[in-house]
Amino acid sequence: MTSKMSMLLLSALVLGACGQSPSPQSAGAPAGLLQAQATCGGTNLAQGKAATASSTENGGTPASAAVDGDAGTRWSSAFADPQWLRVDLGSTQSLCQVTIQWEAAYAKTFRIEVSGDGTNWSAASADTAGTGGTQTVAVSGSGRYVRLYSTARATSYGVSMYEFKVNGPGGTATLPTSDTPDFGPNVTVFDPSVPASTIQSKIDAAFNAQLRSQTAQFGDQRYTFLFKPGSYGRVFANIGFYTAVAGLGKNPDDVTISGAINVDSGWNYGDESNATQNFWRSAENLAVIPEGGTNRWAVSQAAPMRRVHIRGNLTLGPSNQDGGQGYSSGGYLSDSKVDGAVTSGSQQQWYTRDSALGSWSGSVWNMVFSGVQGAPAQNFPNPSHTVLGTTPASREKPYLYFENGIYSVFVPSLRTNAAGVTWPNTPGTSIPMSQFYVAKPSDSAATLNQALAQGLNLFFTPGVYHLNQTVNITRANTVVLGLGYPTLVPDGGVNAMSVADVDGVKVAGLLFDAGTTNSPALLTVGQSGVHTSHATNPISVQDVFFRIGGAVAGKSTTSLIVHSDNTIVDHIWAWRADHGINPTGWTINTADTGLIVNGNNVLATGLFVEHYQKYEVLWNGQGGKTIFFQNEKPYDVPDQATWRSGAQGYAAYKVAPGVTTHEGWGLGSYSYFNVNPSVRVDRAFEVPDTSGVKMHDLVTVSLNNKGGFDHIVNNAGAAVPQPNTNTAPSYLVNYP
Repeated sequence: MTSKMSMLLLSALVLGACGQSPSPQSAGAPAGLLQAQATCGGTNLAQGKAATASSTENGGTPASAAVDGDAGTRWSSAFADPQWLRVDLGSTQSLCQVTIQWEAAYAKTFRIEVSGDGTNWSAASADTAGTGGTQTVAVSGSGRYVRLYSTARATSYGVSMYEFKVNGPGGTATLPTSDTPDFGPNVTVFDPSVPASTIQSKIDAAFNAQLRSQTAQFGDQRYTFLFKPGSYGRVFANIGFYTAVAGLGKNPDDVTISGAINVDSGWNYGDESNATQNFWRSAENLAVIPEGGTNRWAVSQAAPMRRVHIRGNLTLGPSNQDGGQGYSSGGYLSDSKVDGAVTSGSQQQWYTRDSALGSWSGSVWNMVFSGVQGAPAQNFPNPSHTVLGTTPASREKPYLYFENGIYSVFVPSLRTNAAGVTWPNTPGTSIPMSQFYVAKPSDSAATLNQALAQGLNLFFTPGVYHLNQTVNITRANTVVLGLGYPTLVPDGGVNAMSVADVDGVKVAGLLFDAGTTNSPALLTVGQSGVHTSHATNPISVQDVFFRIGGAVAGKSTTSLIVHSDNTIVDHIWAWRADHGINPTGWTINTADTGLIVNGNNVLATGLFVEHYQKYEVLWNGQGGKTIFFQNEKPYDVPDQATWRSGAQGYAAYKVAPGVTTHEGWGLGSYSYFNVNPSVRVDRAFEVPDTSGVKMHDLVTVSLNNKGGFDHIVNNAGAAVPQPNTNTAPSYLVNYP
């Protein structure tokens, strides 16, 4: 270490006193500089420890809920002053800071106290004014016991908090960052000097390893291929499971590939004639000059194409394999330009947002467009084209790029009532990689939380991550970005990730895979009961996917819960598995609901939710909007009585009683009750009968006439299957 570097580190140690908020490394600092500060450690000393309280509101709000690592549970006291919460740390600890995630009923004034015996207390902080939200308090002292002592409540209710976190000094060095990080062994970076034959060989090796494999669909393999700016020779890239191809330019045309970014049928073991299992793959931020003039992208769920320029035609159905064309089943295209024609072919449903097309032809059940220049005219149901001229709100997904020898992440700005692509010259902000912690699969949840406590953003490299505690995002505008399908597995029933009710957090590019111990949720956004407007800077969840079972016998009551107002949910697939390398079944991989929305004015653009065992989407907030919904009911319902007592099953999409404003466009739900074909559902969509709740362009289908729906919305819409037909859809143009 040079003397200059030693001085830099010493300065950081002096300035980074415990309790201060460390700032990320500046963009001008040397790449790879280790940020060393005497900060509080990342370990929450209180989590899972014994907790007691002066009182509880009821049996559902125990003291233990404040230290369980789950921001969806809470401690709440009786409606009186004073109140306290006490935690036994198990041994004497030096303390540095306390962080409280308040519920709406917070303490107006409080202090933090410590004790060696739980009886005699001394102040570890000054009397402090409560702020609500997430509040961090610097403390000084040591003890086995720590307590929050509230002298006055801010509301007429009790004192209530989701989490009470205690940290001690974390040593002298924080986590390293770099503007030229190592992205790990699953990422290959090409530049134009690499021979096309070398590129082709590497991509072929990744694809051929999965060719007709019995395990690849649920395997741990991860492949990401990144292309630095420039033009590349002939590359015909077949894209398999957990494979991502992306350009590293500021704009899509900065990287040009001649050949194809190709997805087709014929390669998936056991389903060679269809593309209905072409999941978990992506193409992003590049231009393609298609070989033969047409690029094929026959995908199904969780396979986005973003910021891509197709300099030719694009087809979304598979090629003729084994004498006939199979199906593909649902995809997503955004911020992209296709110079020529787009043909949907056998693609059953599709959503295109904020793009520019030469033309569009084709429709099976549900083709939806918002903010798309060159979209077909509105027409439903024959052909079934649902067309909105603009998208109410959108903010394109953050993306990695390489410029002037360093890597950065570009965060596009929020757009309202927008149409067409954002590029070139996309408005937004660049964040150097030195302000990210680049996570590897070997990192613990404690390390990830330590990085967040340092004020860093998170960048997940490809791989499988096991989490034994919740990853807590508490700082406004934090970016959490995954590259190449990083997979987060909660162990021991924890909630994998929690986002506080703060402005502008971006969560993108992650796959949550439920563990074998039931989690209450896999991702929560905001805090229950808190309604703060984030209209000018919403939280966004993009290309985030949830899987219950398939790889293991996963279990999670709910996949995604959105409490925060104005959240944008832009392309998710929440999937309770109907097949896998491990057994699946009604009592094996259990999950009630894919998405619960409690926030107001939440917008979902591209919502795929399938096979959950109760209401698959439950919308409790006011002012919600959904543009495109694709759903299949659970295949494996044993019988009507087991599923639900007193009614025929659960609607796929339920807007709760009391909601007075809600609107949806382009919504489809399908049944395939192959375990018991006699099973039926009363209705696919259940909404309050009020003028402010409106649904447009809906479809139901009984696949192969296996079970069916009595109605589409409430008591409106024809039943399926229809007499003397097979897999014929039923349509409803408007409700009411």
